[in-house]
Amino acid sequence: MNVTRRDWLKTCSAGVGAALAPTLGGCDDGAEGPAGCAPADHPIPADLPTYSYGGPAVTDPVFVHGVASGDPSADAVVLWTRVSPGAATPDPVFYEVALDVGFSRRVAAGTFATDASRDFTVKIDAGTLRPGVTYYYRFHCLGQTSPIGRTRTLAAAGVSRLRFAVMSCSSLAHGYFHAYEAVAEQLDLDAVIHLGDYIYEYGTDEYGRVRAYEPSTECLTLDDYRTRYRQYRRDPQLAAAHAQHPFICVWDDHEIADDSYDTGAGNHTDATEGPYASRRAAAYQAYMEYMPIREQTSGSIARAFSFGGLCDLVMLDTRNEGRSRQLSNLSLDDDTRTMLGLAQEAFLESTLEASTARWVVLGQQVMVAPFTVDSTPAHAPSNKDAWDGYPRARERLYDAIEAHAPGRTVVLTGDIHSSWACDLSRDPWNPADYDTATQAGTLAVEFVTPSVTSPGFMDPGDGSDFFGDLVKAACPHVRFGNFIRKGFILLDLQADKVQADYTHFTAVDEPMRPMSWAAGSLATYHGDPKVVVMDRPESPRAACEAAPRSAG
Repeated sequence: MNVTRRDWLKTCSAGVGAALAPTLGGCDDGAEGPAGCAPADHPIPADLPTYSYGGPAVTDPVFVHGVASGDPSADAVVLWTRVSPGAATPDPVFYEVALDVGFSRRVAAGTFATDASRDFTVKIDAGTLRPGVTYYYRFHCLGQTSPIGRTRTLAAAGVSRLRFAVMSCSSLAHGYFHAYEAVAEQLDLDAVIHLGDYIYEYGTDEYGRVRAYEPSTECLTLDDYRTRYRQYRRDPQLAAAHAQHPFICVWDDHEIADDSYDTGAGNHTDATEGPYASRRAAAYQAYMEYMPIREQTSGSIARAFSFGGLCDLVMLDTRNEGRSRQLSNLSLDDDTRTMLGLAQEAFLESTLEASTARWVVLGQQVMVAPFTVDSTPAHAPSNKDAWDGYPRARERLYDAIEAHAPGRTVVLTGDIHSSWACDLSRDPWNPADYDTATQAGTLAVEFVTPSVTSPGFMDPGDGSDFFGDLVKAACPHVRFGNFIRKGFILLDLQADKVQADYTHFTAVDEPMRPMSWAAGSLATYHGDPKVVVMDRPESPRAACEAAPRSAG
């Protein structure tokens, strides 16, 4: 049986509650606490500007698209908002950063000029910050004040524990963003790792019918993509997650078009939709305008983040930078075909070689582990859009891991709308490469996050998981799977282990937030790369004060 990704998506149908939020009100002073809640020795500049406005009153809300932050470093973080009225010559946007939600201890301030050329978005690379500190930020424009955002810089050294939310695939047409709201309440996170499909390009009723899209037609032009991002950013659940945490993001295919590759996409036809290069350029521009990502002169989104010696997080683009077109016949695969492109392969190799962190985490889009529903000796791959369709490129990935980061590499994956925990080995069906009993032969582990809303595999609607049963029967290296439920991963990193706690929701197609539960806890231990089933989720840490949900 050979099922393509598009077949899955086109044929899909649309516990006890666990408290996700840790206790509010400060953080502890030990290794379990997050970094830097208002450190007393933080310098407070004496000459920072203040905001004033003497123009006419503006009655329409100015900051309807909320605030966001992302791509933290040890001394800077990207801050984002949008001026909603879109005046031809708007008042300059004033920003300020402080150590407290009352902004009595301000540490940075300035202005940013925006206009129609960037759809009135604001992106500030706020620097001269200190490592490992939680900050609060807000914007002022036209006499109004934005909601308050909360963010965090990277610690320079001495980190003993990290907590991330790992998310992907938020189809607005398929439901409500309960996962984002739950992540907003998980206040002890160091960052949200978003692995793509932040938006979907389809028109209303083309893929999902719970909520209608703006624009109602498929996104093709710059205005289309901008309009879609504006709709997403008005969603209160997504806005809440952005306000509480910095995001570290990569795109997948739906930020442009389904099943994209370097020079085209499965969901694009030049004859009726225009040149793909024009569509891709429009989608790229809108993404850079609306996402809190630090732009690089190369145009690549591949980049790395160092979390204080405990973890090097390497974000990769397995979708649009250098990816060869998907093949229907894998016998045609050769060394010239790439998933990452040669430049990105070299970046990954050099980054792994230079890494001295306890753990290396690769954030990328599509499944690395081979999988199939074919239980015959052929084991025909079921998804050639994933690394299964690029076997020579996957061997080079395995070579890099084995040469530079054996026993300390964790791969994070999105795209496939389901939950997996897999041992990564050269050939999991060959006893010489992988022992199904002892898991010997595992090079690294892969944790695949479920989607926020996007539909899973052939859900019969009765709670059964027919497709999952086929995968588990055919794939001994798939150690955990839930192929229907939506949610996210809480990823906990400590010196000895990395643990992935899968949080699932009973439904996403109703506006009332449903019950959620920890569906499974899987881990891997340093120096012993294999998936291990754990008996409970990791406990949350104490957390710095939340950003208030209303405007400051």
